[in-house]
Amino acid sequence: QVQLVESGGALVQAGGSLRLSCAASGRTYSMAWFRQTPGKERDFVAGISWSGGSTDYADSVKGRFTISRDNARNTVYLQMNSLKPEDTAVYYCAAARSLYSSRSPGSYDYWGQGTQVTVSS
Repeated sequence: QVQLVESGGALVQAGGSLRLSCAASGRTYSMAWFRQTPGKERDFVAGISWSGGSTDYADSVKGRFTISRDNARNTVYLQMNSLKPEDTAVYYCAAARSLYSSRSPGSYDYWGQGTQVTVSS
């Protein structure tokens, strides 16, 4: 069983930056960030392969967000720049027992508890 703990969520003004972290209790394979707002489905944000050599981004964040990982620390990061009010959501970290990330929430075996990101206009 792998436990994931997210951190770094905060209230920030539009145009600002935040870095989210997700610490895993053990070795993980592919990982991803999703986000969710009340009454809506959990949406894919970014994913990274087991080696970190392959990344994937939702169109809405491409060019603004960067996913990375440090396997020595069992940690994945999401650097978020040029934040917009529509980025406001609870952000979840997810890990899968597969080499490459997927955009489907159902592909992930472990989830963190979520961290709130609020972007004010």
